[in-house]
Amino acid sequence: MNLQGIGGTVAYFGLFIAILYFLMIRPQQKQQKKRQEMLGKLEINDKVVTVGGLHGKLIKMDDDTIVLRIADKVEVKFDKKSIAYVASDN
Repeated sequence: MNLQGIGGTVAYFGLFIAILYFLMIRPQQKQQKKRQEMLGKLEINDKVVTVGGLHGKLIKMDDDTIVLRIADKVEVKFDKKSIAYVASDN
């Protein structure tokens, strides 16, 4: 039995896991944290864009849902997590 070969294999496997963590898992966690912060900062009258590309003005909000006004007298209810980003006022 070659113990040195087993140790090398374990070292390569550990290195692979570390690289996987820093290239894939950690950036995803940062992005998810940033998104949660954005959703937590939503306020009434913010202009937002949904993941489907619908632009609207936030008029009502509770813990899980929001209501957007997308045109005069047209209001649509969405899950809060369907907000892609807050649009700029430009």
